[in-house]
Amino acid sequence: MPSIFGEDAVLRILDRQALSDHIEGLTLNQLGFNHAAIASIRRLSSEPYGMLLVTGPTGSGKTTSLYAAISEVNKGSDKIITIEDPIEYQLPGVLQIPVNEKKGLTFARGLRSILRHDPDKIMVGEIRDSETAQIAIQAALTGHLVFTTVHANNVFDVIGRFSHMGVDPYSFVSALNGIAAQRLVRLLCLHCAIDERPDDTVITESGIPLDEADQYRFRSGKGCGQCRGSGYKGRNAIAEILILNDEIRELIVAQEPIRRIKEAAKNNGTRFLREAALDMVKQGLTSLEEANRVTIVA
Repeated sequence: MPSIFGEDAVLRILDRQALSDHIEGLTLNQLGFNHAAIASIRRLSSEPYGMLLVTGPTGSGKTTSLYAAISEVNKGSDKIITIEDPIEYQLPGVLQIPVNEKKGLTFARGLRSILRHDPDKIMVGEIRDSETAQIAIQAALTGHLVFTTVHANNVFDVIGRFSHMGVDPYSFVSALNGIAAQRLVRLLCLHCAIDERPDDTVITESGIPLDEADQYRFRSGKGCGQCRGSGYKGRNAIAEILILNDEIRELIVAQEPIRRIKEAAKNNGTRFLREAALDMVKQGLTSLEEANRVTIVA
């Protein structure tokens, strides 16, 4: 990409060997989700048909989460086919197809061919356009379990994304089992993290009432040789999960305001990304600064 100082470049490095060494043992437990999120994802990935959508920004670990979910349900009795761009890691016992747009193999065309191969479970690396969305939804409505990702900020923005793609809301909610939005939160370095309470102003601006601040274990990393001076080492995934029930489906089809859908989701047990991030602050696993970097103050 050109800039005023010359060209800027980014390299995306896929450490295939690192994950390939233990890909057969890859599980949701290894990704750092809390127990409730793991239980919800396992429930959604064990359904006989429908669609599980994972959303989040680039590099938030969506594909790895789907790989973990597929690895857990892959018992050898189901035919599982994926179409990806690119294939990041090889999954044992899974037929994986790489997108090749130069040769005309797009997500949509590949997905059409996949359906003729009688799969039980399908993973679509990313839904980018209306055609792919329509075919994936039809697949979910006709007895297949579809795993896929889409770019959105949270589970509720996904509804708007599919609406803008021209997808019929009734078909969408009929196919959809649930949506998981995720982020990666940096963990404080165990060697240099210290207890350090932020200013009251920062705590208040972070949406934490001062009378509840004592419930948190505020910590920060000073930086050391173990973490290369960053104060952080390692990352954990956090998630908010929307499991659709009849009430939420009716609200979406009726195009009710997002506020009402959020209320219904909360009553149905959905915990938002912000809550998950603040839970990590409470446990002293990450800093309030990191929680504010990754999630929006509600």
